[in-house]
Amino acid sequence: MTAGGDGRSARERMLAGDLYIADDPELDRLSRRARTLAARFNATELSGGDGAGELLRELLGAVGEDVDVRPPLHVDYGEHITIGPRTFVNFGLTALDVAPIRIGADCQIGPNVQLLTPTHPLDPQQRRDKFEAAQPITIGDNVWLGGGVIVCPGVTIGDDAVIGAGSVVTRDVPERVVAAGAPARVLRSI
Repeated sequence: MTAGGDGRSARERMLAGDLYIADDPELDRLSRRARTLAARFNATELSGGDGAGELLRELLGAVGEDVDVRPPLHVDYGEHITIGPRTFVNFGLTALDVAPIRIGADCQIGPNVQLLTPTHPLDPQQRRDKFEAAQPITIGDNVWLGGGVIVCPGVTIGDDAVIGAGSVVTRDVPERVVAAGAPARVLRSI
């Protein structure tokens, strides 16, 4: 079934950022693959980490050198996530990658951070009909996201920015600033 009647698959509509219905066999297969790989990755902590890097590279779209991701990691598809070199991701990242999520080099991602690309229509009937869409998230180089930060769909965080713990980032954050709060606002330049 195609949402919108334009002949594109649900996956094509999803990746274009258009409304689509997630209840699609291809998307279900890709999501199950990701959940299986994530479960195996998350279990590596119990087995001493053997093969964790290989599983991460199989699960995600691209992983730079010397990346350290601490399980558990939760993703929708995994393949739409890229992580730059030397980035550290603490325990409990939830990265809903319905649209691309790009994490730059040398980032510090605190525990229990959420990177959320999905959006849902305001129209109640479209929500009842299970439509959704997504907007990409971009995290620049050398960004520090404190514990519990939530980054909303369509947000770009500039290089060298710091986002305070517990913040909800609803709009773009320029480079070299400290931002915090719910919603996050720029507190000062670095």
